Amino acid sequence: MRGLGIVQYGAPILAEPTRTFHLPSERAQADTVVHHLFAVMERLARAHDFSGKGLGLAAPQIGINRAAAVVRAPHADPIVLLNPRIIEASQATDERYEGCLSLFDVRALVPRALQITVETAAPDGTTATTDYEHGTARLIAHEIDHLNGITLLNRMNPGVEPIPVEEYRTRPEATGQPWTYE
Repeated sequence: MRGLGIVQYGAPILAEPTRTFHLPSERAQADTVVHHLFAVMERLARAHDFSGKGLGLAAPQIGINRAAAVVRAPHADPIVLLNPRIIEASQATDERYEGCLSLFDVRALVPRALQITVETAAPDGTTATTDYEHGTARLIAHEIDHLNGITLLNRMNPGVEPIPVEEYRTRPEATGQPWTYE
């Protein structure tokens, strides 16, 4: 992943909260960061199949300390997140294995809310709130964590350790299919 431009775990930028954009006055900067995120995501998609559970990328993961991320859930249009924040999260949670481009060799069992409401900014400075659930909520919460200087290792329950990706691939949940919910 480092060869594809992804900042790896241990780099200080991954532990720092990002700077928000002042929109609309910083629209050009926001557009540039989003353009870079999409360009890196295209390189990643050529190198690895992320179609099963989706792909997310936050600006700190490409060395930019700004509050922007892009999420591609399976079979859905990309979601651009500018200055996002979770304003509501369901009490109902589940634990699923997550991967991270900045810790690509491990998978971690992470508890997350099954539904979240996220407020984001548009380039013109307006804000909107959107509800997400299940796998999309998990992807978005993971990227928002990156924007707050939090990695999936910080979200694991006490006593739980990440597992090597080779071990994860032997598990039934490693099918490359989207997470399933009843």
